[in-house]
Amino acid sequence: MKKNVMKKIVAVAMTAALAASLGACGGSSSAPATTAATTTAAPAATEAATTAAPAATTADLKGTISLAGSTSMQKLCDALSESFMEVYPDITVTVEYTGSGAGIEALTAGSIDIGNSSRNLKSGETDKGAVENIVAVDGIAVIVDKDQTATELTSEQLASIYKGEITNWSEVGGNDGAIVVIGRENGSGTRSAFEELLDVADACAYAQELDSTGGVLAKVASTPGSIGYISLDKVDATVQAVVLDGAEASEESILAGNYKLSRPFVMATMGAVSEQNDLVKTWFDYIASEDGQAVIKAVGLILPQ
Repeated sequence: MKKNVMKKIVAVAMTAALAASLGACGGSSSAPATTAATTTAAPAATEAATTAAPAATTADLKGTISLAGSTSMQKLCDALSESFMEVYPDITVTVEYTGSGAGIEALTAGSIDIGNSSRNLKSGETDKGAVENIVAVDGIAVIVDKDQTATELTSEQLASIYKGEITNWSEVGGNDGAIVVIGRENGSGTRSAFEELLDVADACAYAQELDSTGGVLAKVASTPGSIGYISLDKVDATVQAVVLDGAEASEESILAGNYKLSRPFVMATMGAVSEQNDLVKTWFDYIASEDGQAVIKAVGLILPQ
């Protein structure tokens, strides 16, 4: 790959992170996230996606790759799309952020090439032919406001808080005060993953349901006694991340298998990747390449093992 492309990968990822700082996982809609780059194309990735192939093998590739789905994946998709189009300026990547469920529904309806989901696919989705391609792993951090003293919980305590069985912080070692339970809206991939991992699906007693990760972060930061959940890479200094079952919300804990709340970032296709058109195959080849993997790490996600 040309040096100018390599130098831009981290810059692209950082730009995408800023653009997505108010994004989330299950929002209602968004405009296409990418525009074509103007730099000269570098050699294409091979099928093995590790070394460059002669440019002639992909010289005739032109067209559009369409993605839609999880808004928790916005930072990743923006960064990958922009860096991909630096290499393949004749291929346009469009991404809409409509929520995980809506993205997979659009995929199975045949209206897009790739459905983005921040959760594992459900049996009803795979029964329709959707195939789960995990491209990264994201942790879900449980967050509390900066003044909260109860910053270590067990999974059982956390489940009881979200089911409304524990309602005061004094019950879990904190100061006396009501617990304000914040969560995502129904249909959010983050909410679905959180509730399934914690085994509290359809049993949560939310004080407020918000439609973006940024909204949850801001609400918890500004509301004494509140608790919420967001993507691990979105945690900042305005809140505290809870230690769960003795494990910190960190990449190290997730890779070690110690942190309970982690989820895949899926780019689903109808049928295997090998059955897709050349444009989509090239997209997945790029993701698996050294440069694609560098983008994934640069936006704060974990490479699947």
